[in-house]
Amino acid sequence: MPIDLNGLGNLFIVYGINCLGAIFIALVGWWAAALLERLTLRALTASSHMDPIVATFLASLVRYSIMVMMFVLILQVVGIQATSLVAVLGAASLAIGLALQGTLSNMAAGVMLLVFRPFRLGDAIEVAGKAGTVKSLNLFMTELASGDNVQVLIPNGQVWGSPITNNSAYPTRSVSVKVTVPYGGDVEAAATHIRDALSRDNRVLPLPAPSVDPTGFNDRGVEVLVTAWTKAGDAGAFKAAVIQQASNAVQRRAAAAG
Repeated sequence: MPIDLNGLGNLFIVYGINCLGAIFIALVGWWAAALLERLTLRALTASSHMDPIVATFLASLVRYSIMVMMFVLILQVVGIQATSLVAVLGAASLAIGLALQGTLSNMAAGVMLLVFRPFRLGDAIEVAGKAGTVKSLNLFMTELASGDNVQVLIPNGQVWGSPITNNSAYPTRSVSVKVTVPYGGDVEAAATHIRDALSRDNRVLPLPAPSVDPTGFNDRGVEVLVTAWTKAGDAGAFKAAVIQQASNAVQRRAAAAG
């Protein structure tokens, strides 16, 4: 049986043009999705009443919507009709649902996080065993920056399904530090030095008043609990300063005793 080279060549030409058109649409669609995401984010954040995390979420929703439309258009170009696509998706809906249940649950969790907003952009939170500052929330992921400025990406399903500790939810926080004064050291003198340091620190709130009290013993010495209240944004730096002041007090008293 002779091969119809003309027909075969025409077929290659038609499908080749379709494939090139699909590639062109994919490139333009990808570029347009990124562009519209940036423009949407810029427009939403221009309003002072718009929460940045809501703006980020809506911008990502625009991007993924454009990509879905691009995918449908590519299928049309390569010869798969919309009616056929609907029929195939309808027949395979169960398999697709099972395969994408994790992705769909992350999308649903992202919507719930957006609606109830247990945290905002810039909040310091602890969730799913991770801690950091909230950088963004999109359809699938919540992005945190850890204490050492490392990117942490957590699926929204894990964020919504886990207890969330928001260290920035309230304006003030209690900072507690345990200090050990070695046996033989002057516990009261060390406590007095720490109280003086706290009284000079502008970050310490007057009410509730800070306290420096011995609480017990361990194998190294007497435990002293230092407790003070400060603004939520100052808590991390203040805690480090308290630890340093307490260490200096213990060292000074130990040197004086020696």
